[in-house]
Amino acid sequence: MDENDRSITGFTMLAHGIFHTYELSIPIFIVIWLDVFDVSPFVLGVVVSIGYGLIGVGAIPSGLLSDTYGSRRLIVASVVGMGGGFFLLALAPNVYVLMVAIVIWGVAASVYHPAGLSLISRGAKNRGTVFAYHGVGGNIGTAFGPLLTASLLLFFDWRLVVVALTVPAVAVVAFGSLIEFNENAATAADGGTDDTDDDGSSMDLQSIVDDSRLLLTTGFLLTFAAIMIYGIYYRGLLTFLPDMIGGLPQFGTYEIFGQEAEPAQYIYTGILMIGILGQYAGGRVTDHVRTEYAFFSTLFALGVLAFVFIPSVGWGLAPFLFVCAALGFFLYATAPIYQVVIAEYAAADVHGLSYGYAYLGMFGFGAAGAALAGSLLTYASETVLLGTLGVLALVGAGIVVTLITLYGEGR
Repeated sequence: MDENDRSITGFTMLAHGIFHTYELSIPIFIVIWLDVFDVSPFVLGVVVSIGYGLIGVGAIPSGLLSDTYGSRRLIVASVVGMGGGFFLLALAPNVYVLMVAIVIWGVAASVYHPAGLSLISRGAKNRGTVFAYHGVGGNIGTAFGPLLTASLLLFFDWRLVVVALTVPAVAVVAFGSLIEFNENAATAADGGTDDTDDDGSSMDLQSIVDDSRLLLTTGFLLTFAAIMIYGIYYRGLLTFLPDMIGGLPQFGTYEIFGQEAEPAQYIYTGILMIGILGQYAGGRVTDHVRTEYAFFSTLFALGVLAFVFIPSVGWGLAPFLFVCAALGFFLYATAPIYQVVIAEYAAADVHGLSYGYAYLGMFGFGAAGAALAGSLLTYASETVLLGTLGVLALVGAGIVVTLITLYGEGR
């Protein structure tokens, strides 16, 4: 990587890490909020779905803004908003204020992925490698954010822990404001031009409609459908995963340093830590293997793993932990793969819009997974939830097969 690639990599890794620190610490707090606010998984699932869903709803306007004004200022603003919204969680006296705080966080978080991913796709010459490192940065936040959260909760009240988690956002904002890089280096190297400007001309309704029509009448539409299904699987699995594991008889509460500890929280963070390897492997494999084949493979693996997750508990501790590790690996290997698929099926000048649509599917429609999980856990069982998610993943794999059949062979 050259200096510009390294600067983009460092900036996006940090911002991505902040995003996922907050996103995946929420399930740790859910276990506490169920008791503190005396609500059912169904109610809390709906509340969390609203916040997570706004990440997707705001993705398209965020993508358009990044196409028009560039990514740096949007990413900095996103980190500021995420830190502020998360801080407000600490002040919540009831579930209604909790929902407001999660909504604020979700609106700010919606800006990051379209801006960050379009920055990489337009600015990084070694796109696949930078996507891989970007994914690693996200998973460092994903894994160590919840791990830090679980550790701090051994000694401090949850409200103080929430406040502590907002501190790293300040450093990321300072770094992002000072670092220098060319946002359009890769596009210029490919013979493209810098289409970002300050007059907002590309934000007119007709150009949005035209660009959307172009995107949604190509292989991108099938890619969007597969990403939407993956988003439902992702959110449906992770939102209540610590609570599901904690409900298993093998993983009851134990005492450490005079405080109650939940082993399920550490298994959950272990799954996320394995995801670091998955993110890196997923990004690297796209430099060597056709991305559609890689996308199919990860979705198919996720389908199988969902079906065997609950049965593996009866196979013994080692097989269960192996299934957990495989689940973490493939769950996060999928992300950099579909990010490259998007770049391949969308023109460079609408990469921001394309990632906006992608994250409308991933986080907008995908947020329904939290409500789905809460409903099935309240009115059915963990087995029904995992079986439903497994079917969804296999349907997503089938959509990718259709993508390969209709569009892949000519590329």
